[in-house]
Amino acid sequence: MLNVGKAKSWKDAKNGTHRMLQFNILSTETTRARISFLRNLSFMAQTQSSSRNSLLLLLSCTLFRQLYASNTKIGVNYGTKADNLPPPSTVATFLKSQTTIDRVKIFDANPDILRAFAGTGISVTVTVPNAAIPSLSTLPAAQAWLSQNISPFLPETAVTRISVGNEVVESSDETLIANILPAMKSLHDALSHANHTTVQVSTPHSLGILASSEPPSAASFLRGYDKSIFGPMLEFLRRTKSPFMVNPYPFFGIAPTEPETLNYALFKENSGVWDAGTSVNYTNMFDAQMDAVFSAMKKLGYDDVELVVAETGWPSVGEPKEAGVSFENAASYNGNLIKHVNSGKGTPLMPDRTFETFIFSLFNENLKPTVSERNYGLFNPDLTPVYDVGVSIAKEASVPTSGPGPTSGPSPISGRKSGPSPTSAPASGPSPTSGPASGPTALTPSEAPSSSSSSSSSKKKWCVPKGDASEAALQANIDFVCKSSGIECGAINDGGKCFKPNTVKSHAAYAMNAYYQASGGNDLDCDFNNTGLITYTDRSSQECMSPDAATGMKTRKPDEAASITRGFHNNLFFICISILISFTFF
Repeated sequence: MLNVGKAKSWKDAKNGTHRMLQFNILSTETTRARISFLRNLSFMAQTQSSSRNSLLLLLSCTLFRQLYASNTKIGVNYGTKADNLPPPSTVATFLKSQTTIDRVKIFDANPDILRAFAGTGISVTVTVPNAAIPSLSTLPAAQAWLSQNISPFLPETAVTRISVGNEVVESSDETLIANILPAMKSLHDALSHANHTTVQVSTPHSLGILASSEPPSAASFLRGYDKSIFGPMLEFLRRTKSPFMVNPYPFFGIAPTEPETLNYALFKENSGVWDAGTSVNYTNMFDAQMDAVFSAMKKLGYDDVELVVAETGWPSVGEPKEAGVSFENAASYNGNLIKHVNSGKGTPLMPDRTFETFIFSLFNENLKPTVSERNYGLFNPDLTPVYDVGVSIAKEASVPTSGPGPTSGPSPISGRKSGPSPTSAPASGPSPTSGPASGPTALTPSEAPSSSSSSSSSKKKWCVPKGDASEAALQANIDFVCKSSGIECGAINDGGKCFKPNTVKSHAAYAMNAYYQASGGNDLDCDFNNTGLITYTDRSSQECMSPDAATGMKTRKPDEAASITRGFHNNLFFICISILISFTFF
């Protein structure tokens, strides 16, 4: 039996406290609708008057972009336990201009950070330190804290939620536990008195609040805390329309002696875990953990309170004995999580939901206490990605940093993989109408970009198959590239200069890289249903992997749907603006 309940002790193991719509493969109906939208824009440009048409085009482009942004709820935890991070103003600019991340959660109420995010439109969740909770249990104290830490920054900075402490119940500190709800109520009342009625108040919990989590349908809160703490807290959250916040970490639920738990945690192919109470077969640990919390809430009669994922993540580097720690697994978990959350399908017990989710964390932080804790970041301090999960939207532009250099301490690129090696069942091939779906393109430790570089975009990159990709999946990639994408693949046919070695992996490497290079080196075009890998290791000496050779290949005209959908959400706004400019001036 896979043990999803292991995560209840994650606090001890953990030692411490991007608006990218993850581009799922588009349905035919959705694709047709989007093609129709672009055609309508072109028709408008040809038939309407200049001034009226320009306004309509601009409004349409802006509205369409906003519609895409509203469908994603992916944020990051912005921690600052490091001595080499860029200044908050640089971070805010970077997130706004070069990522799709539209919300951040910070672990304090740092005025420099709140000031830096003014006018960005990025929502901010601030945190009251645990130690301050007892002093905020009265209204006057809460009003004083609010006037000093929050009110000066509203409404320019979009503070949307106050997190009162972090994992207070799991701390076993009786003083904190006794004061957590009074402090939440006092802060809510202070917000109401100040007319900050859109700011929510909540507090995050680890899965340590559950007496059991396996199977999910049988989960319940810790006995003694269920009715005395969680019942009143959930009543407050229901009344104030605020969410119950949890920190699920499937990483801490994997078992070294049960290798199948790794794929279960990574959203990969696995046999699943059967819940006899609901007749549901869970195929990923995230859903099981979320449904366990939901079941505990439902037992108290509060299944109508929304859930927010306040923290979840996966370390890319750790101690040699830490199971499952690797760049590839970190990229797989976070990338697949983003896809899963943004799909809107929810969980078996909470279908059709898009959970607001904060990935832990934004940066690798070199002052954290353990190796793995220092390496949860999506980005290095120099703003280069540790690995790519598809949250970057402007890779060609570099953001200048005035902060210190790259992360010190154990380097993410020198770490070694540990734990069971993931195995994946044959993946379905990329659809000819969609091209490669966006998603994680992991960097193995030996292939990660040097952190001394100011930007990975200036380096040559190659697209190669992942080590655990099945031959069936790679053959599907070859078929897509060579039969549907417009790339000529004569070089890997019998007698071609790149036919040998005659292996599926070698031919797939040629085809995938050819497609990637011909598409302009956009990282989104090296996903191939999560079987592609971006590498910075120089392959130019290999004739059949040369970027220069690839970009000179002959291409056929790709089908309409593939050309529209590939990179659609990144480029639509600029297509709209191009139409607008063309009509205006020509």
